[in-house]
Amino acid sequence: FFSPGLQVAPETKAVMKWLRSIPFVLSASLHGGELVVTYPYDYSRHPMEEKMFSPTPDEKVFKMLAKAYADAHPVISDRSELRCGGNFVKRGGIINGAEWYSFTGGMADFNYLHTNCFEVTVEVGCEKFPLEEELFTIWHENKGALLNYMEMVHRGIKGIVSDKFGNPIKNARISVRGIQHDVTTGN
Repeated sequence: FFSPGLQVAPETKAVMKWLRSIPFVLSASLHGGELVVTYPYDYSRHPMEEKMFSPTPDEKVFKMLAKAYADAHPVISDRSELRCGGNFVKRGGIINGAEWYSFTGGMADFNYLHTNCFEVTVEVGCEKFPLEEELFTIWHENKGALLNYMEMVHRGIKGIVSDKFGNPIKNARISVRGIQHDVTTGN
């Protein structure tokens, strides 16, 4: 996940520890500079390749999560080519992260590989550093999409893994046939 010899900031280590200690299942990272929702992997399987599609075993789930956000966002879902150059209109406002640009050390990849948390990255607006007076509009453009995305936490398999006495089993491995990515139960 991280390049050998790479120094990891104390803040990053703290977040990594926090993510491993709490059984999060869904998260989003908010960025600025474009209007698109990206999903893992963000790092190409072939580091020398730029813009190379690099799907996870849960590609269908990640596309569903990204579309849940993009489709509920009034500007990302707008079919106009006039916003941020319209680069992602034909893709429905979503893209595999590595297909857009590959980078190592991303939070979404870490979450997928080292926790049970599925994360997408949301580029919330065309401006990398929006002016203060633009923040209110950006908030309102993203509020409904954030709520729609958060509701996705109720999708999928839910339950309690327990022993024959009804006691929860922590760190039990859950496998889904056809998907080469297991998750584990929480505490």
